[in-house]
Amino acid sequence: MLREQSPKDEADLQSVLDALDDPPSRAMIRALSEPMTASELSDACDVPLSTTYRKLDSLTDAGLLVESTELRTDGHHTTRYGVAFDSVTIALAEDRSFDVTLELKAGAPEDRLASMWAEVRRQT
Repeated sequence: MLREQSPKDEADLQSVLDALDDPPSRAMIRALSEPMTASELSDACDVPLSTTYRKLDSLTDAGLLVESTELRTDGHHTTRYGVAFDSVTIALAEDRSFDVTLELKAGAPEDRLASMWAEVRRQT
């Protein structure tokens, strides 16, 4: 059973740019063809585990990754990370400011329902 965290609705330009400007963070995004744990990502990208956790926090805060918790009956829950977007668009707005838009992945119905419940819990 997975408990999904919904990604941010609006992306912060600077946090997205900072995350994408970082080579290890880009490597992690490329490696996430399917959700992985921090340890799996650390091994796949040859990045120390402590650095991996910092990069995952940065990518999640920027709305580029989504975190899910796999609930296990033995009580040892596992956090997995997946790519939250299909595309990132940076555009020049009419007032000459930059705007960033994340086109979020369309999840399966059960994923969308889990995201909606997570949002309801967060707001109550």
